[in-house]
Amino acid sequence: MTTRRSFLSGFLALPALVPVAARGQEPPQQLELTPACGTPEPTIAQTEGPYFTPGSPLKRDFKPDAPDGTAITIAGFVLTARCEPVAGALIELWHCDGDGDYDNEGFRLRGHQFSDAGGRWWFETIVPGIYTGRTRHFHVKVQRPNGPLLTTQLYFPGEPGNDRDNIFDASLLLDIKSAPDGGYGRYDFVVA
Repeated sequence: MTTRRSFLSGFLALPALVPVAARGQEPPQQLELTPACGTPEPTIAQTEGPYFTPGSPLKRDFKPDAPDGTAITIAGFVLTARCEPVAGALIELWHCDGDGDYDNEGFRLRGHQFSDAGGRWWFETIVPGIYTGRTRHFHVKVQRPNGPLLTTQLYFPGEPGNDRDNIFDASLLLDIKSAPDGGYGRYDFVVA
């Protein structure tokens, strides 16, 4: 049975990109529609939105913040345009709960982490709800050490609200896999 944990275990078993490239092999396949490393196009920036709160805690597991929510693991790489993994990149995530409400007084469903030596990042969280005027999404900030800050959003494929959302961009779609215990979404950030 394929679970969120087995998807994550498989992802974490992927080799770091530098040794792969040094052996003359191709880096892991880029996700359809996402900017690919090896091109001059980094991941696009999008609005921070009105609900960002600075000073989030170092936290990878948001599931205890909303135990009744639909579980999802999101993961990916932080890469340079030359397909090199970025170790120690800041990845900050925040999103609404299953009812479409943000915690604007604390840090429920908010946190940050740093990519590992292979450029990998991941969060255990829940599927965000939908609120008026927006499609389902995650807010993310990514910054390589001493690099510029990227603020963007990640989206879910097949959402009816995608076509009606004024800022939706298909290049920011998560690659979603289903599992009996929730979902697994993947996105690789290409940073300047």
